[in-house]
Amino acid sequence: MKLLASDASPYARKVRVVLLETEQSDVEVVDTKTNPMANVPELSAANPVGKIPALLRDEGPALYDSRVISRFLNARADGALYPDARLWETLTLEATGDAIMDAAIGIVYEQRLRPAELHWPAWFDAQWGKVERALDALGARWMSHLHGPVDAGHIAVGCALGYLDLRHADRNWRAGRDVLAAWEKDFAARPAMLQTKPA
Repeated sequence: MKLLASDASPYARKVRVVLLETEQSDVEVVDTKTNPMANVPELSAANPVGKIPALLRDEGPALYDSRVISRFLNARADGALYPDARLWETLTLEATGDAIMDAAIGIVYEQRLRPAELHWPAWFDAQWGKVERALDALGARWMSHLHGPVDAGHIAVGCALGYLDLRHADRNWRAGRDVLAAWEKDFAARPAMLQTKPA
């Protein structure tokens, strides 16, 4: 199998962390550069909307969307990243991490792909507002879960916070969020996170 991915993509990082956490070394990771304005033929053949990650399987059609791929790989390894006892909480936490990524990437795309004279400050503010509300919800509602056994929700949140550091370090998401910041520091030290940290 091949995973079409990019080092800087937090969604692709999620899947790469899942591979490491479930000890699956037989999936080849193929560096794939793309952006919303590009059409990369191999990627578009796997995922018609041209987004990474995409998983090319030996049998069956390609899988895409990081949540789908993560569930597939966890099942393939008989892993414990989607535990039945707290499945809905895990999925909701994973969705929260992905939502942080969605908003943070939306800001980056607006800055990089739109001419400066067309930048829309209200868009930046609205997207960052989503990030802040999600971070506040993590601190208020999810810390007990985050301090429990590692699951896909932890991975999504860890990758989302890592992406904030990569692309939005100037916004200092840690300010006023000491408990979440301490959790992130510990989680970022996991071998799978260290091995997938973007340069």
